[in-house]
Amino acid sequence: MDRNDAGEPRLRPAEPADHDRIVAVLDDWWGRPISAGLPRLFLDHFHRTSLVAEDGDGLAGFLVGILSPSAPGLAYVHFVGVAPRLRGGGLARRLYRRFFALAVADGRERVRAITSPVNGASIAFHAAMGFTVTGPVPDYDGPGVDRVVFELRLPPR
Repeated sequence: MDRNDAGEPRLRPAEPADHDRIVAVLDDWWGRPISAGLPRLFLDHFHRTSLVAEDGDGLAGFLVGILSPSAPGLAYVHFVGVAPRLRGGGLARRLYRRFFALAVADGRERVRAITSPVNGASIAFHAAMGFTVTGPVPDYDGPGVDRVVFELRLPPR
């Protein structure tokens, strides 16, 4: 069984091969077509800063994160998901905290993420984690594609 001593899913760095496993569950976990938002390039090129959670039942969750190559103080969470069977148990918080630690170790000062304005659960989660919530920002991802923007200041290393 892949659980740590506390009985929680085990976290590990992602690998490029995890892409197929993650994409296979995305639409089901979200209840709508969303898998196009996670092209293979994210795990091919950012697997070292991404995480996978596993337990005895398989994939428990994941976080796809980036340490921005263009903004040296910034880290970005592109996609995060938790299996419906495990929601509400703190796994998303564990994934985020592990990513925060990676970002701080690399000298990052802030973490950003975005979501659709209709994703109330994501907005509430990020606010509870201490992110500032801005928006919806009109046309953030192009004409008619509004987004809510989250930002969190990280503690210094």
